[in-house]
Amino acid sequence: MMLRQCLTIGAVLLGALTASGCGDGDGGAITAKNAQAATVSQSRSASMQHDMKADDQLDWGPAPPIFPKGAQFAVVQGDPGVAGAIFTVRLRFPNGYILPPHRHPTDEHVTVLRGTFMVGLGEDFSRDGMVSLKEDGFITAPANMAHFASARGFTEVQVHAIGPFQLTYVHPEDDPTR
Repeated sequence: MMLRQCLTIGAVLLGALTASGCGDGDGGAITAKNAQAATVSQSRSASMQHDMKADDQLDWGPAPPIFPKGAQFAVVQGDPGVAGAIFTVRLRFPNGYILPPHRHPTDEHVTVLRGTFMVGLGEDFSRDGMVSLKEDGFITAPANMAHFASARGFTEVQVHAIGPFQLTYVHPEDDPTR
């Protein structure tokens, strides 16, 4: 389905470029047929920011205190504290790191960038119920669903969600801020 969507979008873009008169005589310029549409597009673009960063441009530091000690944290895009706004963060975990059972108020989308991220669902930590996600693995934890995780080897994940970022431990004694 994704390939079909990409092909469909590509066909539309190709058709738009062809229809706009993009060819050898105009230096390959992409122009808008409708001046009003161009103005609206320019004003939308002016208010939007493109955020592109390489791994070595991320500002890594200790994870917020809600995480057990040992994790590293970097904001890739957005502000995790803003309600209703999309954000992307990365977390690095040392071998053996455990993130006890917890919940988030919004869906959490996690992509494994390196290492092995072991994830389990439920209110009690159990290695028996964990699934190992290796590099390029992906999981969505639905809003308010209890889940837990552990790292095997040095592990880095990327998390994107809608803010504000909140993590509530199932068992209050697991909360490192208490």
